[in-house]
Amino acid sequence: MVIEKLLKDEATEEKGERARMESFVGAMAIADLVKTTLGLGPKGMDKILESTGRGHNVTVTNDGATILKSLHIDNPAAKVLVDISKVQDDEVGDGTTSVVVLAGELLREAEKLVAAKIHPMNIIVDLYLTKK
Repeated sequence: MVIEKLLKDEATEEKGERARMESFVGAMAIADLVKTTLGLGPKGMDKILESTGRGHNVTVTNDGATILKSLHIDNPAAKVLVDISKVQDDEVGDGTTSVVVLAGELLREAEKLVAAKIHPMNIIVDLYLTKK
């Protein structure tokens, strides 16, 4: 009951498998959002961003870093994708969309393994052992 007093009125608490699946879904949604900006010529799609603050500025862009910076995210796994995009931008200056799409696809495959009742620790250990 103490936790209920710590959370805001509109906040919810998720545990276990449901929380894990919501993290997968949130991260994959972020990856899918920026994935559509990739592509050559007419295949790459622009996004229209409208600020919610004063002035309601409108920006049209296909830059993944710009799109990710404009999002307000509360999903922990999705925040990790945004963070790896920022690190990629800081270190290399390019490839922010690609790194998010790659991580999103890895999460999509990991979700299939978890859905097949393979424990996440086994997935991590197998990845570690195959790397050696």
